Amino acid sequence: MRLAEEVKSLLCVGLVRAAPVAVGPVGPDLLGEMERTAASLAAEHAGRQPSEIPGLGPARDLYRAFRIDPTRTRPSSEALLRRVLQGKPLPRILNAVDLCNLLSLQFLLPLGLYDSGKITGEVTLRRGTAGESYPGIRKDDIHLEGRPVLADSEGPFGNPTSDSFRTSVTPDTRSLWLLIFAPAGFQQTTLEGYASRAGEAITRHLSPAGATAITEVEVLP
Repeated sequence: MRLAEEVKSLLCVGLVRAAPVAVGPVGPDLLGEMERTAASLAAEHAGRQPSEIPGLGPARDLYRAFRIDPTRTRPSSEALLRRVLQGKPLPRILNAVDLCNLLSLQFLLPLGLYDSGKITGEVTLRRGTAGESYPGIRKDDIHLEGRPVLADSEGPFGNPTSDSFRTSVTPDTRSLWLLIFAPAGFQQTTLEGYASRAGEAITRHLSPAGATAITEVEVLP
């Protein structure tokens, strides 16, 4: 994976590659961690608006760097925290997706999750161009112009707000990529720590029976 020159001054990313993984219903350990994290955040930020929560600043800075208004198009991490503060439970979809949501809440940064078996050729993180879009997961087409976009040889498949249906994780997924998006200038050691924590969590919660998920961690640029 590489960053296009046009975005190197705007963002940095932590990439975790993992295989083999077993994707299916959420287990009790992961569910318990989700519930504890949600309860802790709800108590910590009770009565506060998202603009009053300093931890959401880096995700908003990332969006503003791409001239995206984060109060209109919210980072996925902020959308999850707003859900928690409204007293709503976290979605329960598949263990890999639920883990991605949990990590996004813990880091307060937007994350992307992709079935790497559905990614073809070299991956570039770049700006979306005029007219680019893709079918989202349980959503209509996601318009990408001006946004940070992951693209392979078949075209765009991910961004910090909503990922594509094409590379979505399913129970058939055996290997995955998890991407942490942060603004340029975000402390590298912190991002490296987040990526390492994500890799450890994948090994702990998504390893198949009789095997251990092996993770590789990379921070760009």
